[in-house]
Amino acid sequence: MSDIAARPMSRDRFERGLFRVLKPLVIAVLFLATAFPFLYMVMLSVRDIQELILDPGSLWPRRFTLSTYADVLGRQGFLTFMRNSAIIAIVSVAVTLLISIPGAYAVARLRFFGRRQVHFLFLAVYLFPAIVLAIPLFVLFTMLGLRGSLVGLILVYIAQTVPVTVYMLRNYFETVPRSVEEAAAIDGCGRIETIWRVVLPLSKPALMATGLYAFMIAWNEFLFALLFLVEKRESWTVSLGLSQLAGSIEIPTTVLMAGSVVLTLPIVVVFFASERLLTEGLTAGAEKG
Repeated sequence: MSDIAARPMSRDRFERGLFRVLKPLVIAVLFLATAFPFLYMVMLSVRDIQELILDPGSLWPRRFTLSTYADVLGRQGFLTFMRNSAIIAIVSVAVTLLISIPGAYAVARLRFFGRRQVHFLFLAVYLFPAIVLAIPLFVLFTMLGLRGSLVGLILVYIAQTVPVTVYMLRNYFETVPRSVEEAAAIDGCGRIETIWRVVLPLSKPALMATGLYAFMIAWNEFLFALLFLVEKRESWTVSLGLSQLAGSIEIPTTVLMAGSVVLTLPIVVVFFASERLLTEGLTAGAEKG
């Protein structure tokens, strides 16, 4: 009999072993739960409507077709809708960052009366549901002649995104070491030059995170797009065009799914292209340097 008795498994070893087994299983289950609806949507969008009627339970189509996308992008006008959404999203992101960067830097670095109150006042905007602001904005934009124009919608999205982007960037700017800015000041850089040459290059993850956040809001938002653009079809966004497809009994399910893919795919592509920087930007503000 061996002198070395078998040691009982400690609680720590048991938990480590259990987590080692459960981790890939949980990741796989979560991935399937999130990816399956999108995969099913894509499969429906490339199926022939007759095949779907005859065999609605089948996941994999017998014959792939892109006629649904030709219908959506051509006859349904989604090319125009995508152009409008792209213009709105890109301009909203650019102007939001242009306003948020100096605002967030001021809250993070400058000392002034009411600094903490201003910081939390930005987030207080989100205490009000969008529907509460919709009617006053509708009346105001009608009086200003902005109803039915992309400019009015861009102004609404900028007002929606600036408060939270200021909050996000402020948390990140506080992690940038002051010594780096002091060194830039010793080299003769002014405040604006320091932000441009020092702070912004170090803040690329945060800029990507906030930019993607603003882009997703401008691309996906529906309520204000419906309120301001519904009377002018040539100015519709993708989300508004998709709601029109969903509300029509004459539109086949496959065409509706193709429209859903067109709405979703740009966000998915942008997200995975910037996933590393996005993750760094969202977590960097949690630890103060």
